[in-house]
Amino acid sequence: MGSKNKLKRFKENEVFENVVQPTRSEIVDSIYAYKGKWKQEFFKNDNPLVLELGCGKGEYTVGLAKRNPKSNFLGIDIKGARFWRGAKTALEEHMTNVGFLRTQIELVDQVFAEGEVDEIWITFPDPQIKWKRTKHRMTNPEFLNKYKKILTKNGIVHLKTDSEFMHGYTLGILEGLGHDILYAHHDIYVNHEAPEEVVGIQTFYEQQYLDKKKSITYLKFRLKP
Repeated sequence: MGSKNKLKRFKENEVFENVVQPTRSEIVDSIYAYKGKWKQEFFKNDNPLVLELGCGKGEYTVGLAKRNPKSNFLGIDIKGARFWRGAKTALEEHMTNVGFLRTQIELVDQVFAEGEVDEIWITFPDPQIKWKRTKHRMTNPEFLNKYKKILTKNGIVHLKTDSEFMHGYTLGILEGLGHDILYAHHDIYVNHEAPEEVVGIQTFYEQQYLDKKKSITYLKFRLKP
């Protein structure tokens, strides 16, 4: 993407009513304005709140929102030029249950209050295979603790990835920590029992992975208190 195109998208994001772009200081140095108030003040309702972490272009966020009009969906990514597409689509289609937040995933427990989130989706994250990158892996114990803090008591986490490494690593972590694994499969497209919202929504990159005959894995789990 050219720098002119990026600048244009950044400017559009600034006026999109479904996009929020706080500074790090706004989140870290004080209680963030929407913390504990996302449903009432951002979405203007009391419907369940679902996050997509590392939402990329926002395709999955929008896809889930179309299937579940009675829930609120918030895509989170630090790269606003990417989720511009999802935000624009949601506005063009007059979707009121979709929003996008530009921030770092590591700050989720400072952006959301305890028990404020009902579900979390992690779709095709960077597996951070090198040992030195473990701290950035989105299902490491530190991140799981952040998710547990903001999720409701029975909150659900979904992990969909093309990385067998990420799938196996997460499965091992969950089993080791005694969390509840509700569903696990290493190739959802050969398993006819895979949930519809997992096989029915395909991002641009997922279609590329499938063209290359890569298996798509899926985990659904609940974090124990």
